[in-house]
Amino acid sequence: MEKRRMKHFVSSLFILATLLIFTAPAMAQKVEIQFWHGLALPLGGILEKIVTDFNASQNLYQVTATFKGSYPDTMVAAIAAFRAGNAPHIVQMFEVGTATMMAAREAIKPLHELMRVANVPFDPKIYVPAVRGYYSLSDGRMMSTPFNSSTAVMFYNKDAFRKAGLDPEKPPRTWAEVRSYAQKIRAANAANIGFTAAWPTWTQFEQFSAIHDTPLATKANGMDGMDAVLMINSPLHIRHVQTLMDMQKEGSFKYGGRDSAGDALFPSGEAAIIHASSGLRARILREAKFEWGVTMLPYYEDVKGAPKNSIIGGASFWTMTAPKRTPEEYKGVAEFYRFIGQPDVVAKWHTETGFLPITFSGYDRVVASGYYKQNPGADLPFRQLTRSEPTENSRGLRLGNMPEIRNIIQEELEKALQGQQSAAESMENAVRRGNVVLRNFERMSRP
Repeated sequence: MEKRRMKHFVSSLFILATLLIFTAPAMAQKVEIQFWHGLALPLGGILEKIVTDFNASQNLYQVTATFKGSYPDTMVAAIAAFRAGNAPHIVQMFEVGTATMMAAREAIKPLHELMRVANVPFDPKIYVPAVRGYYSLSDGRMMSTPFNSSTAVMFYNKDAFRKAGLDPEKPPRTWAEVRSYAQKIRAANAANIGFTAAWPTWTQFEQFSAIHDTPLATKANGMDGMDAVLMINSPLHIRHVQTLMDMQKEGSFKYGGRDSAGDALFPSGEAAIIHASSGLRARILREAKFEWGVTMLPYYEDVKGAPKNSIIGGASFWTMTAPKRTPEEYKGVAEFYRFIGQPDVVAKWHTETGFLPITFSGYDRVVASGYYKQNPGADLPFRQLTRSEPTENSRGLRLGNMPEIRNIIQEELEKALQGQQSAAESMENAVRRGNVVLRNFERMSRP
């Protein structure tokens, strides 16, 4: 009896070993796809869950998502990896890195080319025009895959409005009203700050220019050529800087700092009105101890044609090349892009993060779910982004070394707000210095 048991045990082990031998190659045949991203938690965790869902949806490809630090850190790491011959298959790049990636040429495989050679069905028109246009050539060919897109909006504190005698259901629409509301809020001491802005170059120059159908730069804001020059020394831009200077002097505006530094001023209750990314919504929901609302960015009502659509921020996915990259690997990348463009994935990402639903079908899926009825104002960024057909001035921008140009604009704006120079001088200096950056980028990017 004991011998029979031992014989049966040995036989079972042999069968198990045989199964492992024959199934191991099949398991190892999954095509590995490396994906580097720049989203910290909690957003990074939500993104990585989408990657997990893709891996579970099929058995041919395995995408491995790796957080590489901030967007600039991710860009530096991807460039270094490409030079070493081992670039990731996919890298997430912030929107102001678009010109740099397009100029990389042999380092990237454009989206339109990838989907064609991989023979994966692809229709660029599924994307919202303002999103599609940002990552496309002037002839409409898409270069990267949109993913986490945001736009700038105006959040306001309804409790502070009530304290100042303002109707919380009638937020300001124009710059004249923003200034008037901010003055009343300060006069009533309803908040320490009447109005502020996060990402000052994005909200007060890039978005501002698009909404007023005014060029930020020539050549369709750089979309039609690298020989673009800045145009933020226009009468309208100078007028706006002067408005901010006047508001600061009277106490109705406070400069919130560079980039995202101003974000914290609204959910904390310090500022009653803020211009910020629509992606700030998630933080406000977690931290704000007051009733709040959201509305579209203001405009100067005497500017003809205003307001137009706003433009996007956020990031897209770029396909990178490497010496030994195979057609099967590119096919896997294309299939992953198709997966993340599905309506359910787009809708889930939007509702969980506050980023925009970047496709029409994704937006329709959210509408059908009743989410917007349960969360009033959550669809406002989408409506602002799509309220007009993008023009040459509201399609987006593609300027080389834009992060450096943003810092220059911030520096010159700060000098104006500190009384060191006039509004006109600040914009003339920003144009002069910024154009040097553009010319250097143009020279470095020539074939």
